[in-house]
Amino acid sequence: PRTRSKLGKFLDEWGISQEWLIKQSGLGRTTVSRLCTDKDYDPTLSTVRKLMRALRKVDRSVKIDDFFNI
Repeated sequence: PRTRSKLGKFLDEWGISQEWLIKQSGLGRTTVSRLCTDKDYDPTLSTVRKLMRALRKVDRSVKIDDFFNI
C-alpha cells in the first residue's frame, strides 16, 4: 500500500482523483503528488489557498488544519 498524507486519505475517501485536484486548483502535478503522499511536506500559503478553494467545492467544511500543522 502506498503512503498517503491526510490530504491523500481525504481524496481517497471522497473518491477524488489527483487529476481533478490539479485541474480545480491550478496546482502542478508534482505539487499535488507531494501533498497527497509526503506527510512532512510544508506547502506555501499560496499553495494552501489554491488547495482549499478547490476542496471547498466538494466539502465546504474543510479546514487547513484538517491536513496541515500550520
